[in-house]
Amino acid sequence: QVQVVETGGGLVQAGGSLRLSCSVSERTLSTNGMGWFRQAPGKEREFVAAIGWSSSSTRYTDSVKGRFTISRDNAKNTVFLQMNSLKPSDTAVYYCAARIVGGASVNDYDYKYWGQGTQVTVSS
Repeated sequence: QVQVVETGGGLVQAGGSLRLSCSVSERTLSTNGMGWFRQAPGKEREFVAAIGWSSSSTRYTDSVKGRFTISRDNAKNTVFLQMNSLKPSDTAVYYCAARIVGGASVNDYDYKYWGQGTQVTVSS
């Protein structure tokens, strides 16, 4: 069974930074498309960032462009989300997801494997 595990969440003040990590247990997924999504209380899950197999293809939702950076280390089956200049509106549970093909997608239905999520709380 494929496992997707997020780490790195926590409590940070506005303007601060956090780095989320996502590890995937299945080696064959190390070069597949990966994404980060988030869900705030009372809201639907939304796309945050995605990265293709080669790292040359990345996509971001408008609200995080210039502040968040997605990257990957295929040798370690790990994807990262560097979050800078955090705002209270970034508060949410962040989920990592893996596709079974190589492209970066903004659609949650394109992802097959999901982690349990990690809480990010940004205080004002």
